[in-house]
Amino acid sequence: MVIISGVRKYLKWNILKSLRVRIILLVILAGLIPVLILRGVILSSYEKSTVEVRTAEIQNQCTILCNQLSDANYLTGETSDVMRSELVQMSNIYNGRVLVIDQDFRIQEDTYDMDVGKTIVSEDVIRCFAGKGTSNYDARNKYIEVTSPIYNRGTEGITGVMLISVSTDMIIDSVDVISDKLMVMCLTIGMVIIILAIFAGFVMVRPFQRITQSIAAVTEGYEDDYLHENVYTETMLISDAFNKMLGRMKILDDSRNEFVSNVSHELKTPLTSMKVLADSLLIQEDVPAELYKEFMGDLSEEIERENKIINDLLSLVKMDKTANTLNIKSENMNVLIEKILKRLRPIAATRNIEVVFESFRPVTAEVDEVKLSLAISNLVENAIKYNKEAGWIHVSLNADHKNCYIEVADSGIGIPEEAVEHVFERFYRVDKSHSREIGGTGLGLSIARSAVVMHRGASRVYSQAGAGTTFTVRIPLTYVS
Repeated sequence: MVIISGVRKYLKWNILKSLRVRIILLVILAGLIPVLILRGVILSSYEKSTVEVRTAEIQNQCTILCNQLSDANYLTGETSDVMRSELVQMSNIYNGRVLVIDQDFRIQEDTYDMDVGKTIVSEDVIRCFAGKGTSNYDARNKYIEVTSPIYNRGTEGITGVMLISVSTDMIIDSVDVISDKLMVMCLTIGMVIIILAIFAGFVMVRPFQRITQSIAAVTEGYEDDYLHENVYTETMLISDAFNKMLGRMKILDDSRNEFVSNVSHELKTPLTSMKVLADSLLIQEDVPAELYKEFMGDLSEEIERENKIINDLLSLVKMDKTANTLNIKSENMNVLIEKILKRLRPIAATRNIEVVFESFRPVTAEVDEVKLSLAISNLVENAIKYNKEAGWIHVSLNADHKNCYIEVADSGIGIPEEAVEHVFERFYRVDKSHSREIGGTGLGLSIARSAVVMHRGASRVYSQAGAGTTFTVRIPLTYVS
């Protein structure tokens, strides 16, 4: 029983979550509610107008009859059988009860012969004796009550009051008939609205179904075409967003293929070189020790190059896997950069490159020391590799109230304008032959940018061929996850 109840609840919830079902329900409600409201307004207006007409008619007849009673001195003279028959006739015509009340509030005439001689005191009767005829409709009990004054022709004073109570059963019966006809009309309109709602639900959702099918086809790999659903503004926006995503996926896929190809090429080249060197040693007999040492030196260099490529690749993989697991601590950036430069100055000294550090103020930031150190190290190492003999490297540190700024400028060979925007791409090298000579893998700058991005920072490069290169890094002082 619990399972069945759960299944029913699940199906009910999922049905209500359907856009088609919601459209159908909205159209039905939007169509039926005004129809039902209109039916109620029509019935209410009809009943009100019918009651007003009947009341006016009764008031008119009461006025005529009261004038006749006044002319006949009905309350001051002798009782007239003719006038009584008129009262009874009026009672029969309107299926009501007629009372004639004198100045002492005693009932002189009752067409029902029930309360003759009794006293009646009511607000309407008192008001009528003051010269104001009244009319009331009791919707609960379904009757109309009208009072009219009876004047004395001689003194023009009010000698009595005529009170008539008329049943509204005929009006209610006519309202019921109208209500039944309106109900049939509402049911007919309701069926039409339901059909239109179902049709609208299927038609309006169809573009979204096509989008879903296209996305499913792309997901399954059956097609890679772009979406062109421009029926609605919403479908157009979805199509544009999907096309942008699909374009990015294609770029990423191409990038992945290129990355794999580059990795294969970069790893294969040293292996090929080592195989050639090894084969050269194998085919020669009585290899001189000097040549043997030279070949072994070349093998060692190729092995070192292979090792560097693998280490850089591992660094990239580690960056991707630990993007959300930064070990953030408050670090003194001045001390951090000094440590990095202390380690790299001996390498720069081998090429007579001067490394200068300029700090404009003490800076403390929330960073991952290992990853940010790797980024700064790669930028400085890049400046050393592609610098001129006896050149210089200038590293500066500054900060404002939100960010710290690190700048690495060099006097190196520079970067051509067309290559500046690609320098952070994996395996991209401006001068492949020169990069191979100095041991570049094309991954250092990519690793640096990944580390900066992980810190919610940004990196920029400014360069000109033959005029040196400047890398700028912006890191928030406070890390926000």
